[in-house]
Amino acid sequence: MAETVSTEVANEPAKAISPLGYPSQLLAPGENFESVTETIGSIVLRPRQPKSWIFGAAIAFALLMIFFFAVSYLLYRGVGIWGINIPVAWGFAIVNFVWWIGIGHAGTFISAILLLLHQKWRTSINRLTEAMTLFAVACAGMFPLLHLGRPFVFYWLLPYPDTMGLWPQFRSPLVWDVFAVGTYFTVSLIFWYAGLIPDLATLRDRAKTRAKKITFGILALGWRGSAKHWQNHQSAYLLLAGLATPLVLSVHSVVSFDFSVALVPGWHSTIFPPYFVAGAIYSGFAMVLNIIIPIRKLYGLENLITQRHLNNMAVVMLATGMMVAYGYVMEAFMAWYSGDIFEQFMMANRAFGPYGWIFWALMLLNVLIPQLLWSRKIRTNPVALFFVALSINIGMWVERFVIVITSLNRDFTPSAWHMFYPTIWDWATLFGSVGLFATLIFLFIRFLPMIAISESRKIVHERKEGKL
Repeated sequence: MAETVSTEVANEPAKAISPLGYPSQLLAPGENFESVTETIGSIVLRPRQPKSWIFGAAIAFALLMIFFFAVSYLLYRGVGIWGINIPVAWGFAIVNFVWWIGIGHAGTFISAILLLLHQKWRTSINRLTEAMTLFAVACAGMFPLLHLGRPFVFYWLLPYPDTMGLWPQFRSPLVWDVFAVGTYFTVSLIFWYAGLIPDLATLRDRAKTRAKKITFGILALGWRGSAKHWQNHQSAYLLLAGLATPLVLSVHSVVSFDFSVALVPGWHSTIFPPYFVAGAIYSGFAMVLNIIIPIRKLYGLENLITQRHLNNMAVVMLATGMMVAYGYVMEAFMAWYSGDIFEQFMMANRAFGPYGWIFWALMLLNVLIPQLLWSRKIRTNPVALFFVALSINIGMWVERFVIVITSLNRDFTPSAWHMFYPTIWDWATLFGSVGLFATLIFLFIRFLPMIAISESRKIVHERKEGKL
């Protein structure tokens, strides 16, 4: 195991760059085994963070305060402060819910599926993406509760024994969401923490203050790096990865059933489950890049998060983006091929109705701009890749807006048609949730290792031994 590598092997320099342009090692030439621990661990153990971290955390905290204020006012006045109406009873809350759930999928994909596929390039990014999953699901889980109007009775959604005879309605997609998202969060949390344990022990042993030694010692659960510890850890880690892998498909499929089991034109479609899963991985990888690229530059982690990582994530985005584009085409084709006048009107209204400009903005952000990823120069250019990923993140939110709003505002009865106009409280809740997510990311970077130390050291050792 990585903890038992000899000092002689550990201090050997890493190999050079491969002829294909990809690093043949996890580290650049001149780096060694010990420098992995020092580079990652010092970010957590240093007494102060860079000014750029403080500046970014201050902005995130300001947005978080806006979120707290918006939610407090919502609980005081009710959901009437939002722009929802009849027939648009689903507004920003459900749009944000589906968007945040999608963002959380990349973490499980990178950590679980790539682990089972023995993809070593996941090592430098899996820890941060796992944390991103937890924070995104936490942000998503609040919106259905706030949308209930009576969030203080949310426990009616749970199958608890009671004396009133009030049991959950298992034919309701809202109840399906509770089980799917709850299971996803629980498995992701355990998987994330299990991977953290060896690194927490490393920080415990390197900490300078007594408070940090005690804190990391408690969190490390008595880890000593023995062969038995490693055996149990690897067995549990692989088992959790096997449990988490189906969740990538199941969770967002269940979220898509919120729409597809309804008879609303534009929702009642069998393409929604794979369409939503591909879109979730698409937006998830985009958010990973939007987080990792600035962090990589801020902390000088170019030797750990290399161009190979950026290129591979961009390739996954390109592949899932083409799946999403195929979903758009098939949605329009099936509306025409079905001969259903309601479906045909829905597509015409979506493209040329009052929200038509939003639909074409969606095509630009989600389909046209990501075609730049065919160029390897774009895929390996951090600045260009950051803005392409940002375009995708905005585009995927716009996609959820188009799916929810344009399908509801003009339904079967023209007398019930009504436009949806978001209020300042809709926007405050959206940007406030981004502040909550960013605040949690900044705190994670500050207090826990954002790159897996033990896995990185193990990769270096295996490469030096000629096993990779």
